[in-house]
Amino acid sequence: MLRDESLDSYWQSDGAQPHLVNIQFQKKVRLAELAIYADYKHDESYTPNKISVRAGNSFHDLREIKVIELEEPVGWVTTSLTAAGSNECLRAYFVQLAILSNHQNGRDTHMRQVKIYGPRQPLTRALGHLTSFSTDDFAQYSTVR
Repeated sequence: MLRDESLDSYWQSDGAQPHLVNIQFQKKVRLAELAIYADYKHDESYTPNKISVRAGNSFHDLREIKVIELEEPVGWVTTSLTAAGSNECLRAYFVQLAILSNHQNGRDTHMRQVKIYGPRQPLTRALGHLTSFSTDDFAQYSTVR
């Protein structure tokens, strides 16, 4: 339900906190931004208040990247995963979102959507071109429409 593109459905936790969302990749990936859709108006005490973002190579070597505090969110909340003061992306096989607390001291959690974005690539590189052109005259012939 976290990836179904519907803001009406949600993932619901059960049991004791922290509630965990684990995201595993097949290879080490570069991660630039995390987006979470939360809706306090619909979910009230089920809305996450404090989320720990952890990353590593596996479940066993996770380290905390940052803590996100949400104040009655309605909509997308985005946070950067790049190193502070630089544009260097986080590199990881495994990302974990740990919901540490909810609004109004709620026990279970609703999360409506989670998206993780990698860094943007120049269009020429995405198309397989290793070089970029410095003038408009050459660049206009660099791709076929």
